[in-house]
Amino acid sequence: MVTRRAIMAGLVALAAPRDTAAQGFRPSEEDRRDIARVEEYLNGLRTLRARFVQVSDRGAVAEGRLHIQRPGRLRLDYGDPVRLMIVAARGQLIQHDRELRQTTYLLLSQTPAAVLLRERVSLQGEVTVVGVQRTPGMLRIEIVQTSDPRAGRIAFAFAERPFHLASWTVVDGQGVTIQVTLSEIEQGIAIDPLLFEFREETPSRD
Repeated sequence: MVTRRAIMAGLVALAAPRDTAAQGFRPSEEDRRDIARVEEYLNGLRTLRARFVQVSDRGAVAEGRLHIQRPGRLRLDYGDPVRLMIVAARGQLIQHDRELRQTTYLLLSQTPAAVLLRERVSLQGEVTVVGVQRTPGMLRIEIVQTSDPRAGRIAFAFAERPFHLASWTVVDGQGVTIQVTLSEIEQGIAIDPLLFEFREETPSRD
């Protein structure tokens, strides 16, 4: 069964780290080059449209459509039976439950989504990289909040050739792992700014 809590964890959850050893991570020269490559990619990303599948380690599965317009704007439309819409704009992250007709407002800065949507992405200062992993064709960067490493953990995975954001993983405060995987990715395309204007009954757009 897909729960509202499991859905929101994909962008909102603040998580306790799975271990403390990662807090002593010391990047190698190769790590630093890859971190810089991720920063360059994200800062060059203006718009992105994709389909996504969101899976929790407890079996909840949901899918839908993602739009990003950097800086500051994001929208996820979840398909049936979830019927949720999440919109980020003007410093807020808004969740609207179409079925229950309930709306929740959060500060964007308090969610993992803020990392992707900042005017200037920097993986130092406010956030700290605590892990860099490489597998064939993939690069994974894991970060925490610098001021409070136990307040949140998120890992972004990037596919090579061409280099692009492929997925992200969040662990929520109760240890539930949520992974969001992208497909049918389009970058640098025109997106109607009105898509990010919250209207309670705004229809989903492809």
